[in-house]
Amino acid sequence: MSMIAAIPSPSFNSLPLGPFNLRLYGLAIAAGVLVAVWIAERRYQALGGQPGVVQRMVGWVIPSGIVGARLYHVLTDFDRFDGNLAAIPQVWKGGLGIWGGVIGGTIGALIFLKKEGEDIPGMFHATAAAIPIAQAIGRLGNWFNQEVFGRPSELPWALEIELSHRPERYLNFATFHPTFLYEAIWNLCVAVFIVFVAPKMFITLRIGYMWAVYVLGYTLGRLWIELLRSDDANEIFGLRINIWTCLIVISISCGTIIYQATKDPKGHRNPSDVVPHLD
Repeated sequence: MSMIAAIPSPSFNSLPLGPFNLRLYGLAIAAGVLVAVWIAERRYQALGGQPGVVQRMVGWVIPSGIVGARLYHVLTDFDRFDGNLAAIPQVWKGGLGIWGGVIGGTIGALIFLKKEGEDIPGMFHATAAAIPIAQAIGRLGNWFNQEVFGRPSELPWALEIELSHRPERYLNFATFHPTFLYEAIWNLCVAVFIVFVAPKMFITLRIGYMWAVYVLGYTLGRLWIELLRSDDANEIFGLRINIWTCLIVISISCGTIIYQATKDPKGHRNPSDVVPHLD
């Protein structure tokens, strides 16, 4: 296949540090978490929250998010674990579902915030812009692992994938859609929309429900990106399970936004009352 231009894939996915190897995928995830915590802390304090709350909350969100992400992966790909149940907790071998991670992380956050008596709507408002930025940074880890790419493509920004990482049915193709990059760019756009556009667009939307705007924005992007994915996935009525999940989540988030935006905002804080800056 002829190529005019393409994005090269790294020939390494870790850095040696003495007797250890630093996995760049993990580094990208960690960097995303740190940036998200910094952003959410500043936004939460702008709403009157106490310093350090987000940092403490992360101790609940990360483990509950990992458990939720793993459970979602296992439930949607259970045939891969049939007869090998011991592999279910082996998260270090890969297999995490973003939807389970969002649900699990949200549950962990709610438990923490309720226990500490913190401002739940305020925290959801603060994290609505932070989470998509964390996701965008974390997606760079897929580049080092040569994973989460789409179908073959000859576009100038197509991604070169080594033979050993290509799906069997696409061994004769060298370049593919960099779907992880599409998602990263989309998530950054969602964050910009939440910070600068949504507060003016949804002036009657109460504080806390900006989270629904994030969920809707992220899911709309995930829907069209899923259509480009090349990896094998279980299907229902000819559609990938993740596509069905996207459609359900879009319906729920749209309904939530419409319902809350049309309610009488009297006596409630709304996003236009908050300075819409990341810092």
